Amino acid sequence: MQAMGSDTNANDVLMLEDGPLVDADELEATLGWTLKPQGLCRDETCVIVPDPDAIRRGDQLDVLAIADLLDRPAVSDDASGLVAIGVPRDRRRSALHDQQAPEFVLPDLDGMPVALSDHRSKKRLLVAFASW
Repeated sequence: MQAMGSDTNANDVLMLEDGPLVDADELEATLGWTLKPQGLCRDETCVIVPDPDAIRRGDQLDVLAIADLLDRPAVSDDASGLVAIGVPRDRRRSALHDQQAPEFVLPDLDGMPVALSDHRSKKRLLVAFASW
């Protein structure tokens, strides 16, 4: 499984290209966590896995179930094999409380990447919409 556009920092949004299943030995490279007898661990932090079978699919691990245990929103598109995993709840709450938009880069109308920080000294209005 390959993560796109991110290292494995706990605060990053992850895009995975090969679907929601990953081999156990790839979990740390993919999400930054390892599965140990005491639970999902990263450095000195461990999250208890109440039912280890709930995150397993045969010989692989389900990153959607793991994201749920880590309190991160996740979605999978079966047709494309893409999986998106969002930032943890505490970071989302902090962004709402602080009323600070996180750094992001999106293409402009000409397809050129533009970062929010490119306009740091200017007032900005962010408009988000969906067609559905």
